[in-house]
Amino acid sequence: MTINLQVNIRINKANVPSYFPNLLQKNMPTILITGGTGLIGKNLTGHLTAKGYEVIILSRKIIAASKSTEVTYALWNIEKQEIDANALAKADYIIHLAGTGVADKRWTKKRKQEIIDSRVKSGELLVKALKQMNNKVKAVISASGIGWYGADDSTSIKEGFKETDEPSKDFLGETCEQWEESLQPVTQLNKRLVKLRTGIVLSAEGGAMAEFIKPLRFGIATILGGGKQIMSWIHLDDLSRIYIAAIENENITGSYNAVAPLPVSNKEFILQLATIKRRSFFIPVYVPSFILKLVLGEMSVEVLKSATVSCEKIKTTGFTFLYPTVKAALKELLG
Repeated sequence: MTINLQVNIRINKANVPSYFPNLLQKNMPTILITGGTGLIGKNLTGHLTAKGYEVIILSRKIIAASKSTEVTYALWNIEKQEIDANALAKADYIIHLAGTGVADKRWTKKRKQEIIDSRVKSGELLVKALKQMNNKVKAVISASGIGWYGADDSTSIKEGFKETDEPSKDFLGETCEQWEESLQPVTQLNKRLVKLRTGIVLSAEGGAMAEFIKPLRFGIATILGGGKQIMSWIHLDDLSRIYIAAIENENITGSYNAVAPLPVSNKEFILQLATIKRRSFFIPVYVPSFILKLVLGEMSVEVLKSATVSCEKIKTTGFTFLYPTVKAALKELLG
């Protein structure tokens, strides 16, 4: 008698208990990750190792060995244009996440150059290494941003920016354009190149959502400007799943928008967040645009602009979102 047992497992937070060793596939590819110690990198590493992939994280400093046998670390130096040749030789795929945080500090002239250089010079280093060092890399999957598109002409949800739209002429548009161009020579090496233009990443562990939650501790739901500006967002787990899809599906190539299917206005997002976090015990407060401009300077344009971005292209590859609505995403993240 033959018994067919089908086990359907959803990995949330990307943890597989050690008593399920047979669930992990053997002889899986090795993934080399830049920016692997950041918010996205940590989550993605968890998802990858849960599926049995081996991960090498490139770091600017020596990091103590991981308890996990699936994760190791190697050195690289963007300023000196140096990278661990052994790590590159082991890699089957590269995921490029490295880049100075866009919203971490006020946009001074120096800071803006740091944002550009951290993306462009790191991309140039990867291209140089792939040209000059022995490797078996099949594809490079790189982060990019929906800052490529600039702002909508209106504050109403429309069809949305598509990957074929031209880059904006503002700071982030030009940054994203240089970022993507730095990696374009990868295609001349007969390797697949994927660029994921990522929206606002929702995570319970940091990022933009942590800043939105802070005022709610005092019962204040802060709506930015008029609150009508459209936010194109994505749940962190769905973003990691898109990266893995880009590894596993050879038909995925070129630029893709990594955003959820249903963008929302800033007001709707904040009220959903406040309702889930505090039920009815909060007071909506509008933060005037002029105050945001005084506090944030030029960076205020990023929290006040409306950007409706389409995810139709990634959906045509067969990818499905676990969290297509902001309500579903926030409920999962806030428990």
